[in-house]
Amino acid sequence: MSRRIATAAAAALALALPLGAAAQGTLKIGFPMILSGPGALFGEPTVKGAQMLVDEVNAKGGVAGKKLQLVVRDTKGNADEAVRVTRELILKENVDFVVGTLTSAEGPAVSPIAKENKIVFIAPITKTDQLTSPANLHPYVFRTAATTTTEGRSAAEVIAKWKQVKTVGTISYDYAYGQDVTKSFVEHLKKIRPDISIVDQQWPKLGEQEYTPFINAQMGKKPDAIFSSLWGGGFVTYAKQAKPVGLFDAVKYNFVAAGEAGSVESAKAMGQDYPFGIWANSYDVFNWDAGPKSHKDYIARIKAYTKEEVPSSWPLVGYMAMQALVAAIEKAKSTENDKVAAALLGISWESPIGKQTIRAKDHNANRGQFWGKMQKDAKLPFATMSQIQYVDPLPFMD
Repeated sequence: MSRRIATAAAAALALALPLGAAAQGTLKIGFPMILSGPGALFGEPTVKGAQMLVDEVNAKGGVAGKKLQLVVRDTKGNADEAVRVTRELILKENVDFVVGTLTSAEGPAVSPIAKENKIVFIAPITKTDQLTSPANLHPYVFRTAATTTTEGRSAAEVIAKWKQVKTVGTISYDYAYGQDVTKSFVEHLKKIRPDISIVDQQWPKLGEQEYTPFINAQMGKKPDAIFSSLWGGGFVTYAKQAKPVGLFDAVKYNFVAAGEAGSVESAKAMGQDYPFGIWANSYDVFNWDAGPKSHKDYIARIKAYTKEEVPSSWPLVGYMAMQALVAAIEKAKSTENDKVAAALLGISWESPIGKQTIRAKDHNANRGQFWGKMQKDAKLPFATMSQIQYVDPLPFMD
């Protein structure tokens, strides 16, 4: 009888304890991220940034009395695979929170899984407006990335300053991110430069490897400038195919490349094949001389952590998403998802690039991007950004 009572008591205690690693003094964060294929160019350094934040927090004793642990899975850049590994992380690995996904196909696919399981999901990279649109918004989804609205509009502001430009072509992948960012770009450009005409739009599929037909078709329309949102290894391949046939010369380097084509990763991957002279954006730049001390300190730490003399651009996105999660746990004084989700609404924290705030009305952070002209660097074998401008997204967020 006493043995049955003891067994029943133990079972009741087990049911009362929270599931997952939190009960054992560790908070497990599921991190679904693309680690294979062209997108790994951005996914791998993103994981490094997240892990650096985890190591820094753990070195100080953790958060809420618990150490953090990243549980990383490769999404392969595929929405179905992202859903599969996220379910596995939640149901088999018993992770306490989810931070991750890269593409604008993955993020919206994973968000309903977070809603279904009532688990906080922070997207550090996914930009499509669809992720947090009124129809898709729910209490557990948050974004620390830029959005397609802010990126497209800020790109339009760059081209709008080129008074000699009267016609523009666009090239973007034919899926949520490419469609949304291009729509935002075109609508804002027409608003601020109604004299400009969109004379051509090209829509390669995500993962395309042969861009010559798209390049030839676009050159045939003879635009004065081109807007691109091709990203990762895709932009690298496109630019290597476009440069020899004279596309960049044809538009006199009046080319604006969104999709973080100005990142160190893209520049390193292309070396001397980079189309020097175009304008591009990046989530981070190592040479932001006008930046705050917090950014210079971060650059020094990430250089030491990754042992790279010129640090990558993408670790910052993983780092900042994890900062937001830790700040919310501290604010909530709890590891319960409902309380952490509530704490994320309107939360502010000091990031390496300055104060970030997740707006309660749309669950989006005020995440800006860097824009600049890509130039040869006598000291480095790849392009670096000059005329650096950190664009405040707030004027473009509504």
